[in-house]
Amino acid sequence: MSARADRTALVLAGGGAAAAYHAGVLKAVRQLLAEPRRNPFPILCGSSMGAVNAAVVASRAEDFGAGVEFLVEMWQSVRAGDIYRADPAGLLYSGGRWLALLAVGRLFGRGPRSFLDNDPLRRLLAASVDFDGIERAISHHALHAVSIAASGYNSGQSVAFFQGRADLEPWQHGQRVGAHVKLRLEHVLASTAIPFVFPAVKLHREWFGDGALRLLAPLSPAMHFGADRILAIGAGPMAALDADREAAAAYPTLAQVAGHALAGIYMDSLSVDLERCARINRTLAALPPEARAGQGDGLRPVPVLTLLPSKRLDHLAAEHECALPWPIRWLLSSVGGRGWPGGAFASYLLFERPYINALIELGYQDTMARRDEVSAFLGL
Repeated sequence: MSARADRTALVLAGGGAAAAYHAGVLKAVRQLLAEPRRNPFPILCGSSMGAVNAAVVASRAEDFGAGVEFLVEMWQSVRAGDIYRADPAGLLYSGGRWLALLAVGRLFGRGPRSFLDNDPLRRLLAASVDFDGIERAISHHALHAVSIAASGYNSGQSVAFFQGRADLEPWQHGQRVGAHVKLRLEHVLASTAIPFVFPAVKLHREWFGDGALRLLAPLSPAMHFGADRILAIGAGPMAALDADREAAAAYPTLAQVAGHALAGIYMDSLSVDLERCARINRTLAALPPEARAGQGDGLRPVPVLTLLPSKRLDHLAAEHECALPWPIRWLLSSVGGRGWPGGAFASYLLFERPYINALIELGYQDTMARRDEVSAFLGL
């Protein structure tokens, strides 16, 4: 493996369709590289739809530029029907089955599992991720480790399933666990299993769901892998940070409440972990060098650079929700998910070209606007 100073980690947060923003950021990073083939992120960590991006890049880590190009093209070509069944028959079947099992399923020992059928996502992942390529990249020193987070419904643990160098040790700290495995399709499907929306996946002896559910420390796997610096890409914001609190005109809709809850799952843990990391870095910087040296390799500052969308994604989603197939638009209307109040919830399902292209362009422009900062941070 290359020198320790080269262990830059890329942490990709979840957020449904908003994960297309990651592709725009990586497109800009690829453009800034003097050697586009060389992978600048030997450590990759992803959760939820961020796990999809991490898996795609990891499986093509021997040619980072080509991997990013494939990722961008994958996102540009994806449609809602490539992630879940969005046709009238498919939605009627899955929705009707959900309601029927909710009403009488317990009489037969079965309850509803998910509202949407994500078999299309399984097919997309099978065609897009070369899981054997991950092991090749590791053996050829193009990749140090890649982790996919999932949440155990039985244990309540946040598990980082990781594949990497043989000397990497698993860990357990409270409810956070690292498991050294050979990654496969089911790990990524488990990480993307949005509660109630997509079905849980059984891995080994436990059922797992969305990786962001219990992920209280998204930066933790990168730290365990020995990262010297971390580029974290989020999927917010969903609220105005510099505006006065708006007066509420009506009771919040079901979609508005659901969007608020999902935003808490996907964004708040990353924000808290970033604040925690910044506080620890400031504390370590205040210590004299000899005090830090006496603590060994385990106590060292790890710089973190965060890239977040410069626009509110709920408003951006509301602008493009008309691109959704009409059955999904009808479903959103029934729960108050149309317009900007329901835009946060709609953004998780809006896998359609206008919104995806807007996210990719936003990620690209946001990164290029900070190109000097990004280049200096990554040592480009």
